[in-house]
Amino acid sequence: MGYIPQHALDNLKKYSYKGVDKSLVSRYVLNPFWTWLVTLWPTWVAPNTITLTGLSLVLANFATLIYYDPKFLTEKEGAEGPPNWIYFTWAAGLFMYQSLDAIDGKQARRTGMAGPLGEMFDHGCDALNTTLEVILCARALNLGRSWWTVASQVATLANFYLTTWEEYHTGQLFLGVFSGPVEGILAIVIVYIITGFTGPQFWDQDFLALSRLDRYPIVLDYIPRLGLNDAFMVLGGVVLLFNIVTSYINVYKARVANGQGPFLPLLLLLPFPISVAIEVFWLSAPSFKDSHILHSTLFLPFLCAWGLQFAHQVSRMILAHVTKQPFPYWDAMWLWSIVGAIDANLPTLINRPPLIQNTMPRTALFVYVTLAVTFFSYARFCTLVINDITEYLGIACFTVRKKDKSGDWVAASEVNGKKQ
Repeated sequence: MGYIPQHALDNLKKYSYKGVDKSLVSRYVLNPFWTWLVTLWPTWVAPNTITLTGLSLVLANFATLIYYDPKFLTEKEGAEGPPNWIYFTWAAGLFMYQSLDAIDGKQARRTGMAGPLGEMFDHGCDALNTTLEVILCARALNLGRSWWTVASQVATLANFYLTTWEEYHTGQLFLGVFSGPVEGILAIVIVYIITGFTGPQFWDQDFLALSRLDRYPIVLDYIPRLGLNDAFMVLGGVVLLFNIVTSYINVYKARVANGQGPFLPLLLLLPFPISVAIEVFWLSAPSFKDSHILHSTLFLPFLCAWGLQFAHQVSRMILAHVTKQPFPYWDAMWLWSIVGAIDANLPTLINRPPLIQNTMPRTALFVYVTLAVTFFSYARFCTLVINDITEYLGIACFTVRKKDKSGDWVAASEVNGKKQ
């Protein structure tokens, strides 16, 4: 074994997936479609292959953004941006990602390949998709290089962290009436479709004027004038607050039912705001209004590096959940960002110029090296964990095979005792 301790590997055999989905859209609209969709996939296709196919569609969407708008500028800044039809492809790609992400579990049960590896792989792809969709949606909403995009990144990652934190403490994945994987994704799909018809400039319109609420003086007294894109971000903040309360209520009930203290889990929420504070501190150099990274072409690679660090963080949380290990409150990948944040803010901290990021070319080099380090670190984590779990449980990752009693890899149907 290379990464997971032996005693933790033994806990993998005790794992069983538990989930609750209270979404009416999922139950009455999407689930019948998903039940039909999974039948189109032959049983020799592995569940994780379906998951990876979905992520590949999102990566293809991201590639079109890089091709048409590598500087991540908006129309109001003089950029032409992607042609409108591209947004329809983003909508289709994200919807198919959601669908394939939903049926991988059904395929796992069809093929007898269900297990903790599938949950690890599924959550890892979801964590990567989170940052990619923040970037794509920010472009569709005409936000571009702005603190609103950063706020969107924080809120979206916070929702994902909350769900993972909740699953660790309750032992089950809880999706409420409005959840990110269902309604949240559908909302973004709708944003892409509207942008495809109208262009990103549509979202710059004044919300109160468009809704004609500005005719009422009492509304103007209490609600500031915001663009549709800004109002969308505010709505996301409200949803985040609702999810925070809901998640903690579920954790509180689970801890009390098990005779455990209900307040200790709150301390394990701290790693997320700490990691966010590090990234925002780095971004705010040399000042909040004049960020060298945010207002440059380095903003996209910075967000991608941040997203990879987050994916590593929550993947370790899921690993701790399925192997019954202590909660990972510290992530070594933060060290790189801490160095970057302190170095960039040396003028503010000790009135000395940065040692590393003292010119834009050197800042660019450091940001791209950060992206490379985080990518290879996360890739190494995924490779080691997949190898450990597949070898220990005798279940393949990308093929429908299992180890038989003699240790040879054979078709899963032979081990399951039935023909697929």
